Amino acid sequence: MNSKLAQMIDHTTLKANTKEDQIIKLAEEAKKYKFASVCVNPTWVKTVSEILKDTPEVKVGTVIGFPLGASTPEVKAYETKNAIENGAKEVDMVINIGALKDKQYDLVEKDIKAVTNASNDKAIVKVIIETSLLTEDEKVNACKLAVRAGADFVKTSTGFSTGGASVEDISLMRKTVGPDIGVKASGGIKNSKDAEAMIDAGANRIGTSSGVSLVEEKNR
Repeated sequence: MNSKLAQMIDHTTLKANTKEDQIIKLAEEAKKYKFASVCVNPTWVKTVSEILKDTPEVKVGTVIGFPLGASTPEVKAYETKNAIENGAKEVDMVINIGALKDKQYDLVEKDIKAVTNASNDKAIVKVIIETSLLTEDEKVNACKLAVRAGADFVKTSTGFSTGGASVEDISLMRKTVGPDIGVKASGGIKNSKDAEAMIDAGANRIGTSSGVSLVEEKNR
């Protein structure tokens, strides 16, 4: 089963209490619907990589410095290398949000570069800026720093903070990064109407734990 929407979905579960049977179900659903990727916590990357080894069109994704972004660049770099060794093809890293708000832009760029350098073109790097905690100027600056540091995508949210994706934020992020960098909408996207609104605003990936229901709803 496949669809244009499915090909834009990162099928996700990141809760701390996720069990192995839920991870297996997530990966099997991704195989069935041909989602863009499965996004799981680093401890599950090997498990998902094994399930998806014969389904190369569905990428294995994970999160780095998640959900607070407050670990050091060196730790984020190690997490990235370890995730890639375990089979990750995409990594979604959280920026140092406090440093951004303190206008420590060199530190924020160094933080992102630690991950892009560690990925060494072996994995797509998505930079989570956590829009719900930022002013408009901070969102713009975060996106510019991500581009300068060599990221492939900017992403709205972890889904673990005070808010998720909005059409307005996606539009602003797309305007800031231009046409050649990916924009991922994540957090609170529960139906196909919301997903399509994000896509219309400039998103080319949707992070959601509701991937199956989004696609089924779209196909009805």
